[in-house]
Formats: sequence, structure tokens, C-alpha cells
Amino acid sequence: MFVKTGDKVRVIAGKDKGKEGTVLSVLSDANRVIVKGINVVKKAEKASQSNPQGGIKSVEAPLNASNVMVIDPSTKKPTRIGYKFENGKKIRVSKKTKKPIK
Repeated sequence: MFVKTGDKVRVIAGKDKGKEGTVLSVLSDANRVIVKGINVVKKAEKASQSNPQGGIKSVEAPLNASNVMVIDPSTKKPTRIGYKFENGKKIRVSKKTKKPIK
């Protein structure tokens, strides 16, 4: 998967198209990512000892990884990701600028 936790991404499809956020977690087996502030849904919560009232809270739902693009730190624009070996290590590089990402 080309997206990692902590990456800055832009949504390219869906109801939040054009918005940017940081990846909170990656669900690689389902090919999904959870992005902070994106795809927020309302979820009913039962009353519990820690939350006696219960109620409705907002939670970020997972997005398909194909609906986000990593933002290149040097140009601040979305880019595709490639891989390259440097000093025996596999690193991610931007397809537009050929510069390493993180």
C-alpha cells in the first residue's frame, strides 16, 4: 500500500472530494484508510459507566485507499508514489518531482 500513517493526503473522490487531512490509521487488509476530519459520520453510543448519558458522537469512517492521494511535501500538490532503492533500503519517491517522501 502506498499510504502510511501520518501522511498528508487529499481526497480525490467521494463526498469530501478536495479536502485534505492526515492519515490516522491504515487498514491494509481491507485497503482502507482513516483520515482525520474526513468522512465523518454520526454514531449512536450506548450509555456506559464512563459515559452515563450515551448519545450521538461524530467518528471518522474508513475511506478506500484509492480515493486519496499523498501530497508531495516539496510542491504541496497531490502526487502518485513510486519506489526506489537507495543504500539497500526501499524508499518512497514522488512520481512528479522524483524526490523522496519522508
